[in-house]
Amino acid sequence: MTFPDIEAFEERAAIAEYDGGCTRKAAENLAARAQGFWDAEAYWQWLADYVVHRRPP
Repeated sequence: MTFPDIEAFEERAAIAEYDGGCTRKAAENLAARAQGFWDAEAYWQWLADYVVHRRPP
């Protein structure tokens, strides 16, 4: 199981938003897909589930 890399996610999203001209939502979706998630919503949900249950979903 690979855990999401929050630092890499934020960096990739920022680059896509500011240098690539993407909206924040599109930039976060790109960053999430780069880590194997369907979209940013799935990425954040995985992290939320991990925090609540203290184990990978």
